[in-house]
Formats: sequence, C-alpha cells, structure tokens
Amino acid sequence: MGKILGIDLGTTNSLAAVWQEGKSVLIPNSFGEYLTPSVVSFGEGSMVYVGKTAKERLVSHPDQSVAVFKRFMGTDKKYKLNGKKYRPEELSAFVLRKLKEDAQLYLGEMIEEAVVSVPAYFNDKARKATKNAGELAGLKVERIINEPSAAALACRGGESKEDETFLVFDFGGGTLDVSLVDCFDNIVEIIAVSGDNHLGGSDFDEEIARQFCREHGLEFDGISSQRRRIILESANRAKCGLSEKKDIVMKVTDGDFKGQMDLDNKKLIKASASLFQRISVPVKKVLNDGKKNMLDISKAVLVGGSCKMPAVQQYLRHMMGGYHLTVMDPDYMVALGTGIYAGIKERREDIKDLLLTDICPFTLGTGIFNEGDAKRTLMSTIIERNSVLPCSRRAHFQTVFDYQKHVAVGIYQGEEYYADNNIHLGEVKVDVLPALKGKETITVDYTYDINGILIVDVEVDSTGEKKRQVITTGEDNIPPEEMGRRIAELEKMTFHPADQEENQMVTAWGERLYAQTTGVLRDEIGKRLDHIQHLLYAEQNPYKAKKWKRKMESFFKDVENYLNDVGIDWGQEDIDSWYVEESEDNEEQQEEDWLWYNGHLTH
Repeated sequence: MGKILGIDLGTTNSLAAVWQEGKSVLIPNSFGEYLTPSVVSFGEGSMVYVGKTAKERLVSHPDQSVAVFKRFMGTDKKYKLNGKKYRPEELSAFVLRKLKEDAQLYLGEMIEEAVVSVPAYFNDKARKATKNAGELAGLKVERIINEPSAAALACRGGESKEDETFLVFDFGGGTLDVSLVDCFDNIVEIIAVSGDNHLGGSDFDEEIARQFCREHGLEFDGISSQRRRIILESANRAKCGLSEKKDIVMKVTDGDFKGQMDLDNKKLIKASASLFQRISVPVKKVLNDGKKNMLDISKAVLVGGSCKMPAVQQYLRHMMGGYHLTVMDPDYMVALGTGIYAGIKERREDIKDLLLTDICPFTLGTGIFNEGDAKRTLMSTIIERNSVLPCSRRAHFQTVFDYQKHVAVGIYQGEEYYADNNIHLGEVKVDVLPALKGKETITVDYTYDINGILIVDVEVDSTGEKKRQVITTGEDNIPPEEMGRRIAELEKMTFHPADQEENQMVTAWGERLYAQTTGVLRDEIGKRLDHIQHLLYAEQNPYKAKKWKRKMESFFKDVENYLNDVGIDWGQEDIDSWYVEESEDNEEQQEEDWLWYNGHLTH
C-alpha cells in the first residue's frame, strides 16, 4: 500500500501529515512552512494561486480571491470569481490539490489516497462535499475523521498512557468543536460531540473591525471590499498581538484614510460578548450528552489557532472552575492526528493496534404522522446522536389510515422536533396490504458505519417485502454525471510553478502594500515591483531576482511595520496579570475572574 496522506482541511489554514518512522510527520509546503492558508485566488487565463500568495491577493485582487469558504461546504452557495462560478467544494479541491502536490514533492512518491478531517458537527451534506472535494483533487477519500477525534489521537501520541477523560476544545478560524474523550489502554473513545460550524477566530476579527468602524464613523457593510479586507487584516493582526501583549494599537492605512484604535482584552471581550456566550453552549451540551460533570474531567485540551487568544483561555478557565488547560501545538494537533490515523489505515505494525471509536454526531430518524397537524410530520429517532459507530438500530411502525396502500419512510438527520426542519437524506417507499389503520406494520433498520454510510432496510411484516436504500457520503452535491466534467475543468487550472512561488508571493505582498499606501511610499513600492517584474520576465534572470527579492522582503517588512506599528521593539514585559500559568497562585487572577458571570462581562 502506498502512502496515505492525513489532511487537516481548515477554514483559515490547512496542513498535511503522514505516518513515517513510527510517528506522525508534518509535511512542509513549497515555502518550507507547515500552514498553508486556505485561500484561493485566480490570475489571468488558467492560473490559480493557493495559500500564502493567494492570501496576499485578498487585498490587491479582492474580486478574484476568496477565503473562509469551508464554512459553506454542503450548501448551494457559489462564488463568482474570474467570470466563473465555484462551489465551496471546488475551491477546497484547489487547497487539497496543493497539499497533495507539496506532499508528493516532499516524499518523492505519488499520493492517491487521503484521510481528511472535518468538524465533528459537519452534517451529512458537508461531509459529502468534503469527499467530493477530494475526488476533484485526484484523491480517494474513503475515510472522513472528526477534527476533535484526530486531536484526541494526537494527544495520545499513538501510545498507551494512563486512563483519562478529557475535553477537547477545538477552536479554529471558522468552526468550534467540543468533544468529550475517554482514553484507556490502546483505545481512544469519543463519548460526545457538539459544536458550532459558524463560530471561529474570523468572527472575532469581524467584531474588532466593526468596533473600529464604529469609532471612525464608517459603515462596515457599506465600505468597499478592498477597505473592508484591509480593516479585517489589521483586526486579525491586533487580535494576534493580544496573545503577546496586554494592549495594542490597531492601525489602518488605506490610501488617504488613516485611523487607529486602542485595543486590550477587556475591550475585545466587550465587543465580542455574544461570541463568548455562543462558546459556552456546546461545552455545556457535550457535558450533558456525555453525562459528565467537571469533576470527571482530568483536563481540557485546547486545539486550533483561536485557542491562543488569552480571553478565550480565561473564559474556558472560568467555565471549568480553574481546571487545568493544556495547549499542545494548537495549530498542528488535528493534522498530526490525521497522520496517525493514516498510519492506522495503512495497517502499519507500530500503530495498527491503536483503536479509535467515533460517534454519530447527529440524530438519524424518520418522519411519522402528526395527529395535531397532518401537514407536518414529527421526527422519530432511530439512531440517537453520540451513538458509538458502527451501530444498528431497529424501529417498528404501523399504518395510520384505513385501507392505506403505501408507506413512505422518510430518512432525516438532525435534532429538530419536526422532521422537515431536519436534513432530508432520502426515502424508502413500500406497498402494504389494505386494512384497518394500525393492522399493517413495517420494521425499519438503520445501520450507520464509521465511513458515513447509512443503510436503511424496510420490511413489510405481513408480506415479507423488503427494500433497501444505501446513503453514501460522497454523492449528491455534485451530480455524478457532472463530476468527470468538473474534474477535467479543474485539471486545466494550473498552479504557479513551485520554484517561482516565492517570487509571486513577494510580488503579491507588494501589490497589497501598494493598495494600502499613497504618495511617495506608494511610488517607492511601485518602482520595486516594476524592477522585479523586469528581472523575472524581461531579463529572465533568476539570480538577480533572488537577490532583489531579499531586498524587497526587507523593505516591505519595514513598510508593514510603519503601517501597523507592530513587531517593533515591543519589549519583554510580562503580559497582563490575569494571563498566568495555572500553577501560579495570583490574587490578581482571582480578581479578574469576576469579569465573567453567566457568560456576561460584569465590569
């Protein structure tokens, strides 16, 4: 069996890993970095940029660039870019293809299969879209693994350790997943999951940006897409700066507009109060579903880049009553876990005995007759959410009308009371003998496996007639007849050659700074961009271009510092007193805990 690639397809960043020499190993991209921004940008003709270069083009080419599309996987949303419309899974396919090509270059062998992680709370349609994205990228994706499950594997490190029950709090750029995990011997058991697919670090960026606009008399939703992107980028830098300093000045420069805003964690908390309240919901839900309380949990493991935020850590510490928080390479944990699972799937001798049990994140059931309102069927649960996979459950139903001739078994996924408020996955229709209501009965079996395959068997008890429907993750979002055509179309799109990608990234960086500046500084940036374009395309002298690239990087870094006033001699002073190691007994920490009461800021 060839290498199987483990992929963390993230909202903000994506990365890949493989099982190699007894451990999960991260794969560097063409820049030698592990994190590849989940951003896609289109150039002229068939050129497509993915990752770092595309991220720079978000500002300079906002109408040709897109990010945060993972949030809409499995929906009908389309993005119009470069004169064409793209679905979220098609954009994700570009990211997957980039990761695949970087891995092949690093490993020196072809990659045909991958294990891809998804938020635990991704519904069936979103999981199907993820598998479709893999197929569009030329990857066989037999296994989808929940992100917190992957993180739990990484916490164990592929080794048997002491028995423990812990909470995995996976907070990335666009999604929040919370899982309750029980580990014993060589088994990692997921007990319960909950989450919010539309809550992440990018939401904090937007709240900071909106606060900035309020203070400067701007309408966030009414400004140009370029200015909005510049403000969001500055908000992101300010948010990240608060992980290292107790207060910061957020500066925005866009042409003739210049503005700044003081920001500290208390101000961040006030501006984002509703987001913190949303954070608490899945934490409470997962504890209720798992029938656990805080005393049963040994620790909380923080995963995802947004867990670096001091305000988030303090809020979690408050919710957990001061319990121990463990931050273990939050950017890399999910990818490392997918690498471990790739090793398990490859049946590697040094990892094959490790067992991961996963669960069904959503309830599966069928619609039944509603006597109170015949127009709206009720949801009858067959497989409860958080059931360990694989699982099989049986239910019995009877006719509801006299001399009824048919029974339609609607298949639904979700937690809502009314069936039509849940996701409709399919339907099985069977014939029954005409009789008085309640006399004819059917038996319905749901079988759901770890790969997301749902088998629904329906049997008419009186006649023995049987019908089956198999609902397989990996269909529906893109009709099968379109898949081949779309793969062919995407294959025509070409990535910029890896050996020239660094030059393109620096050029895109300069184009972004050019868009943000005015006057003499803008002219200077333009002159440098013109010169490197001349070296690359007129003289075609890669050696001179490489030398100039270093000078340009240094110049652009100085411009960045001038515009944003970050990274320049911040000093080594301690961060704010409430952000302390848990082992420290600090009275100021106790005072700061008064900040929170039932999810609200108190002073």
